[in-house]
Amino acid sequence: MADIDALLADLVTASRILAHEGICDAFGHISVRNPDDPSRFFLARAIAPELVTRDDILQFELDGTAVDDDRKPFLERFIHGTLMQARPDIQSVVHSHSRGVIPFGVTGTPIRPLLHSCGVLGTDVPVWDANDAFGDTNLLISSNEMGADFARTLGGARAALMRGHGSTVVGRSIREAVYSAVYLDVNAQLQAAAMQIGTVKYLTDGEISLIQSRLADAKPDEGYDRAWQYWARRADASRA
Repeated sequence: MADIDALLADLVTASRILAHEGICDAFGHISVRNPDDPSRFFLARAIAPELVTRDDILQFELDGTAVDDDRKPFLERFIHGTLMQARPDIQSVVHSHSRGVIPFGVTGTPIRPLLHSCGVLGTDVPVWDANDAFGDTNLLISSNEMGADFARTLGGARAALMRGHGSTVVGRSIREAVYSAVYLDVNAQLQAAAMQIGTVKYLTDGEISLIQSRLADAKPDEGYDRAWQYWARRADASRA
């Protein structure tokens, strides 16, 4: 129980970090898989991320069914469950509408890592277009069928854009997912700016591989942990 309590405390902190860093506004959400029962995950009820508390956290089956709770859930909870169903390595999912990312989902210009901190994104950030399989919709992933289609587009990638909607990133921990979500938006903003100046020299596949290995092998207080400590302090200060 103590481990679950600590995990859910991190989930609350993650929601506040994502809000404070401008990744989520009134909308967006982060989940974490239940380590004691991988067929379930935790996600807040439908509430702005900045306002999430421990009491707002619900538990869901991977098909999006709430476990013994009738409070209003996020409509797009199907994003989280279908991705976790498709990939056992995924422990945490962040869905957001961060503004820097949106142009890359509607222009055909791919996001490609150009900063060492953004190597976490990998070599490919695919784009999912709801219209391809489902025609005209409100662009929200509102069913397991849509979630499964999105999961196929994500494949083995760290992040995927959603045309006219936003993006979703995944991680092997809450801290990895939050780091990836923040640096997806950082890379998008820097790439858009760099493209206005001239030809961009992106990270090579080899550089990306080495960067990811360093992050994966980081000691305590390095990498994801160091960023988490910094962002957590900033998010708490913003609420004081």
